[in-house]
Amino acid sequence: MENLNENSLHSVDKHFVKHFGRISKITKKTVTVSLEGHVNCTSCKAKSACGASESNSKKIEVFIDNNSYILNEPVDVLLQKQLGLKAVFWAYVFPFLLMFLVLISASIFFEEWLAGLLALFILIPYYLGLYIYNSSFQRVFKVSLLKHNQQ
Repeated sequence: MENLNENSLHSVDKHFVKHFGRISKITKKTVTVSLEGHVNCTSCKAKSACGASESNSKKIEVFIDNNSYILNEPVDVLLQKQLGLKAVFWAYVFPFLLMFLVLISASIFFEEWLAGLLALFILIPYYLGLYIYNSSFQRVFKVSLLKHNQQ
């Protein structure tokens, strides 16, 4: 997690997906940011597959190095665009491909209804694996906070 300020980032819109939010909770190692819905969703290429555009309020937990934040402080949550596409792949595309491959291969050996159930049940170990390796994904998908200038 990087702490960024307005002067250190010149091309935010070009390389990052940015959501406006406010600090809603602070702990020693993390801050929880309440995101306001539909910010920057219109320009995002992955908006049809993203869950952030479906709700007016989302919360995201960001790991911090220093505790220089205060409650209700306005911040921008930044994620590199390439990481956003990678997240869409692991959350939606790969499970679909996995289900499809299991459905096709199981339909060769089993009846259709059983092949369909196997294709659905393959998602249980997949999402369980994602949950178990959550800390690995958190290291890869680093989220940055950009403070707003206080004027």
